Amino acid sequence: MIKPLIGILVILAISSGIALAGGQGSLDTNGLPLFLICASVGFVLHWIVFVPSFFLRTEHYFDLTGSISYISTIVVAYLFHPDMDARSLVVCVLIAVWAIRLGSFLFLRVKRDGKDRRFDEIKTKFFRYLFTWTLGGAWVFITMAAGLAVITSANQVALDGFFYAGVALWILGFGIEVVADRQKSNFRKNPENKGKFITIGLWSISRHPNYFGEIVLWLGIAVVALPTLVGWQYVTLISPIFVTFLLIKVSGVKLLEESGKKRWGEDPAYQQYVASTPSLVPFFGGSKNTK
Repeated sequence: MIKPLIGILVILAISSGIALAGGQGSLDTNGLPLFLICASVGFVLHWIVFVPSFFLRTEHYFDLTGSISYISTIVVAYLFHPDMDARSLVVCVLIAVWAIRLGSFLFLRVKRDGKDRRFDEIKTKFFRYLFTWTLGGAWVFITMAAGLAVITSANQVALDGFFYAGVALWILGFGIEVVADRQKSNFRKNPENKGKFITIGLWSISRHPNYFGEIVLWLGIAVVALPTLVGWQYVTLISPIFVTFLLIKVSGVKLLEESGKKRWGEDPAYQQYVASTPSLVPFFGGSKNTK
C-alpha cells in the first residue's frame, strides 16, 4: 500500500510542476491559466472511471479512457480559448486523430482478446490499480504537454519551418504506427500464426515499430510547439522524452520483451530475430551476428 501511495504523490508532484511551468504563457480563464485547467482533465476522468473498473475488476476501459481524456482536453481548450490560431487548431486536429485511432484500436483489441495481460495482477489491488489509473492521467497530460502549451498559448506565431517540419514528423510517425498495428492485427487473424511471433513488414526492421512511430509523432508535436514557448514553458518539451521513457522502460518495450522471452526464449528462430533486429529504431541497434 505504501509504495503505490508514494508513487501517486510523486506523479502528482511532477505533474503539478509541469502544469505550473506550462501555465506561464497560457491564457487566463476565470483567474486560472487555461493550461492548468486542461492539465487536470485527464486525471479527473481517469479517477472517475477507475471506481467502477476496480469493482468490476476490468481493464477494458483503461485505454479508451485515455483517448477520451485527450479529446476532452482539446475540447475544453477550444471552448475556453477565444481565438485559436492555425498552429493551435492543427495541433488539436493531430492529437484528436491520433487519440481516436489508437483508442478505438486498443479498445477493440482488448474486447476481442478478452483481457490485457498487463493488468492481471494489479487490477485486484486497490492502491496499485489506483496508481495505474493515476499514471494514466499523467500519461495523457505529460504526453500532450508541449501540444497543450501551443493550444492554450497567448503567444501566437505565424506558420514557419518548425511547423512544417513538426507536421511532417507527425505524419511519418503516425503512418508507421498505423501500418505496424495493422500488420500485426492481420498476422494474428491468420490461424496458421497462432502462437508465433511476427517478423514481416515493419516488424522485420524493428521489434517494436508501433512504439517507434508513436515516439516520432510526439516529437513532431514538440517541434511544432517550439516557437511558441516562453520562459518556463520549455519544460513542456519533456513530452517526447516522457513518451520515450515510458514506452521503453515501463509499459511497452520492457513488458513485451519480457513476455517474448518467456514465450519464445528457447526458440532458435526467435533468438536469431532478437539478435538481428533492432529493438526500436529501424536499422539501428540490431546485429547480424546470430550465433
